[in-house]
Amino acid sequence: MKNILSLLPKVDVILNDNRIINFLDKYPRSYVIDVIRTVIDNYRKKILKGYIQEVNYEEIVMDICNQLEINYRPSLRRVINATGTVIHTNLGRSPISKYALERVMEIGGRYNNLEYNLEEGKRGSRYSHVEKIICKITGAEAAMVVNNNAAAVMLVLSTIAKNKEVIVSRGQLVEIGGSFRIPLVMEQSGAILKEIGTTNRTHLYDYENAINENTAAILKVHQSNYKILGFTEEVSIEDLIELKKKYNLPLIEDIGSGVFIDLSKYGLTYEPTVQNSIKKGVDVVTFSGDKLLGGPQAGIIIGKKDLIQRMKKNQLTRALRIDKFTLAALEATLNLYLDEEKVIKEVPILNMLTLNSEELKRRANKLLRTLKKVIKDDRAKIAIKEDYSTVGGGAMPLETIPTYAVFVEPKNKKVEMVEQELRKCEIPVVVRVSKNNIIMDVRTLFEDDYIVIQKNLDSIL
Repeated sequence: MKNILSLLPKVDVILNDNRIINFLDKYPRSYVIDVIRTVIDNYRKKILKGYIQEVNYEEIVMDICNQLEINYRPSLRRVINATGTVIHTNLGRSPISKYALERVMEIGGRYNNLEYNLEEGKRGSRYSHVEKIICKITGAEAAMVVNNNAAAVMLVLSTIAKNKEVIVSRGQLVEIGGSFRIPLVMEQSGAILKEIGTTNRTHLYDYENAINENTAAILKVHQSNYKILGFTEEVSIEDLIELKKKYNLPLIEDIGSGVFIDLSKYGLTYEPTVQNSIKKGVDVVTFSGDKLLGGPQAGIIIGKKDLIQRMKKNQLTRALRIDKFTLAALEATLNLYLDEEKVIKEVPILNMLTLNSEELKRRANKLLRTLKKVIKDDRAKIAIKEDYSTVGGGAMPLETIPTYAVFVEPKNKKVEMVEQELRKCEIPVVVRVSKNNIIMDVRTLFEDDYIVIQKNLDSIL
């Protein structure tokens, strides 16, 4: 055992290996030395336990090289989404447009007028950069933005209903991603939850019977990730508006995804727009920036000017405010909405959702040809089949959209192993698996993803 241990290479010897010298040009010397020592120490422990009977220098160096690559690789990385879920919460929801990305780079890499009024030469408000354009698009009197929609709901309730009751239907007490629940968000705001109705049926009289001298507001919440079917009833926004007028109470609507365009004209199920809520008379509307809007993560609050002004003065606002990167991306995204044809073309998730059958088939054929150039029939059977994409992201929970997907059936490897290895590539590919097939939906692929998928699959198969 002592003889085997003595054969373990010294740190200085490995540092002089040309393969390791290449890493010294990229990574800090102290980091490289730490990895070398860790790998050698692991080999020493295995020798002492009798797991290793001989020392292989080449194997040790390759192990060190692999660890250097893996350990120094950024944790947050680009991922190829081949699942067909357009707004994929786990994969960063909505990719922003190229224009928005350019604006982030321009603003983030230089000083900027985040809170500086250039016309007056004094301190300004960060909300001013997007408030006017949000109001122009939605028709609202005023607007502000915080870091996500849960924060938006919490700020609204903290401002309007702290220590007072807010009436909400039991069927709308949803849990969103990461176990965040609307009732708990409300509790953190200081508002008192007043549940009415049942899970599947709530009537107008349920709301009216719950109103008392301690009622501060009525809240309507988008059901987000689920839909109740069958014996159901909920009160329309029109009826709630008449009720709030009767009792002079503010009506708050958490609309969830926050769509600005009627997507039914592109073949999707109708989803009420933000403009529709404002036009009908809702006092405050909250929604996300990174779902159907197609921008960065943000919680957007719009509505009556006096209520929004109170929120801006709430001390909680500072803790929930957004940064310059989010503002730059959001302003750029909103500017695209001034031209519907342009926003459909340039905002990735809107473009993906509205792709027609011919274009999807063209993309599927291109991916098929790209893969078949290097992967022959003896390694995998590759074919195009009709399939279904999903909207995702808590938007339109039951919505599926016809699509085309490339099915890859490995011949010499288990499909589960191929799926795992695709996730472990330098640029990971996330796919679906069904009946011994890797399924890649072209709806959620960018065309420069094809060559990466080709290289990854070629290596794995």
